[in-house]
Amino acid sequence: MYSANQQTVLDFYEAALNQKDFDRARPLLGPSYTQHNPRIADGIGGFAAFLRDIRTRFPDLRAEVKRLFEDGDYVIAHTHGVRVPGQPGTAIVDIFRLEDGKIVEHWDVMQPMPADAANANGMF
Repeated sequence: MYSANQQTVLDFYEAALNQKDFDRARPLLGPSYTQHNPRIADGIGGFAAFLRDIRTRFPDLRAEVKRLFEDGDYVIAHTHGVRVPGQPGTAIVDIFRLEDGKIVEHWDVMQPMPADAANANGMF
């Protein structure tokens, strides 16, 4: 069972990243949206532009949330992102801050999944 904030984040992944549907994702965002990823413009308009870009460049991009953690108004997701099917993808940690049940701020760190690893533990 997920908390309300965790469910908002899961719904956001599905609407925004998996469906690339800004109109479905927009109600999950607050009145403002602060972006800390330096490759994405700040604000709701910056996020809309990001979705347009990935819909064009990576139409089959999928994000699979492996774990969710919550601390107050923060939800942290450990996610496997794959831009192109068949590629190993990227291990991602997204941090979302929510206010009144809406996402208002985002940070992330990403690590490409290597072809070979020095251990057999996996990234997830």
